[in-house]
Amino acid sequence: MYDTSFIDELASAAPTPGGGGASAYAGALAAALAAMVGNLTVGKKSYADVEDEVRSSLVRLDALRARLVAYVDEDARAFEPLAACYRMPKETSEEQAAKNAALQQALVAACEVPLAIMRTVEAVVDEIDFLARNGSKLARSDAGVAATFARAAIEGASLNIFINAASMDDEERAANLRDEALALVEAARVRCCSLFDFVMHEIA
Repeated sequence: MYDTSFIDELASAAPTPGGGGASAYAGALAAALAAMVGNLTVGKKSYADVEDEVRSSLVRLDALRARLVAYVDEDARAFEPLAACYRMPKETSEEQAAKNAALQQALVAACEVPLAIMRTVEAVVDEIDFLARNGSKLARSDAGVAATFARAAIEGASLNIFINAASMDDEERAANLRDEALALVEAARVRCCSLFDFVMHEIA
């Protein structure tokens, strides 16, 4: 019934897709669930006061979901130069220097996509928050699921940043990457846990 090709690839021995792509996919699922809440809200008389806002949220969610789906492939492409670096010879000092220079460049690129995933999912959380509190009460549990997926996406993507930053020679750049990733993780934990608790309170 459903196309499982991405999941099958994820389960294989191939290095890509990996955790970064899976995080983007989880973020896209969060956006899709939030959109479902919105789509179950529009057209209902009891939510007429927020209909325009919900429709605007749906437009934003469509764009965010498309971006996250694109990041699934972008993350895999960003990993390719990194993998190539690890295969480079390093028998001579010149080869070692060339390998390290290429590696440092690839490490930065490999951090850019997961950081973009995190920032994008942070925007998805804004929409989940609004829809959980203002959207269809019948779909409120789905908003809670969206919040849990969003948190997983942000935390998952952060791990790619931390592991790549650990191999960077540029300590200042590595520290900046870690600091931003950690700030996004901590903010997501607070917001998504708060949303989960709100939903649980409302539906229990």
